[in-house]
Amino acid sequence: MKAIVQDKYGSADVLELRDVEKPHPGDDDLLIRVHAAGVDPGVWHLMTGLPYLVRLMGFGFSKPKIRIRGVDAAGTVEAAGRNVIRLKHGDQVYGTCDGSFAEYACAKAERFAPKPANLSFEQAAAVPISGMTALNGLRDAGNLQPGQKVLIIGAAGGVGTYAVQLAKAFGAVVTGVCSTSKAELVRAIGADEIIDYTREDFTDGTRQFDLILDTAGRRPLSQLRRALRPQGTLVIVGGEGGDRWLGGFQRQIFAPVRSLFTKQKLTGLLSKERHKDLLTLRDLIEAGKLTPVMDRTYPLRDAPQAIRYLEQGHARGKVVLTISE
Repeated sequence: MKAIVQDKYGSADVLELRDVEKPHPGDDDLLIRVHAAGVDPGVWHLMTGLPYLVRLMGFGFSKPKIRIRGVDAAGTVEAAGRNVIRLKHGDQVYGTCDGSFAEYACAKAERFAPKPANLSFEQAAAVPISGMTALNGLRDAGNLQPGQKVLIIGAAGGVGTYAVQLAKAFGAVVTGVCSTSKAELVRAIGADEIIDYTREDFTDGTRQFDLILDTAGRRPLSQLRRALRPQGTLVIVGGEGGDRWLGGFQRQIFAPVRSLFTKQKLTGLLSKERHKDLLTLRDLIEAGKLTPVMDRTYPLRDAPQAIRYLEQGHARGKVVLTISE
């Protein structure tokens, strides 16, 4: 089968399209024929091995343990292990696995769920990681309540576009932070108000929010706290920027410590990939309350180009690889 493989850490130049052996599912696994795969910042971190904290977390110190890139996937069940009862051959599914940038991938059955009926495979592949991250950040870490004022930083990005829609679905008053060129998109997906960060400093303390979901990863905690109500909650998603050792993840590490000295709740998000959350997202999508925002698609062979485009920071919503019909 064809797959995007890397033997060492580095830029997108280390990725190669190769013929590799088709995986075999275990008793608790699914073999998925992958039709589409999502591209997210986590792919870049695992490709480059940066920050070095990623390597220390068990992904391989000198070279990647998992050589095939990609996590998000949508496709068809090719085979199911003997212990799998919820899904069967031929089912259309979406979820997460190790090595989705390939024609076939294996994963634990609990990491997949039936694909939303009203989505294409490309749209469905854009949902799992970003959708679950937004859901975990708002509902679980943020304890979002109806009527609260919510600020989504990075509202036009992969996680941000889901967060805006989910916050609205949960009854919040939503303000999205984005650049001038992306303001129309953020308003179209439901934001009540737009802050253009190129023209306005939303951390100057003139307005405050019950919950801030920060998906952009660069502003210091001291600045973000000025935009937070005295007993508000800040949830930090991801770790962009920073040095080569901790990157932007240092904010996630130090936020809980800072919380010990204030009534504000400051926390970093460790999103979990759960079957029940895929079902929740599917129900919201089929009810018309949540729609994937896709920037562009690339064929599998152009995976390096797709990652370079995402790295530039200009993507509106998600970037997806189309792998098979």
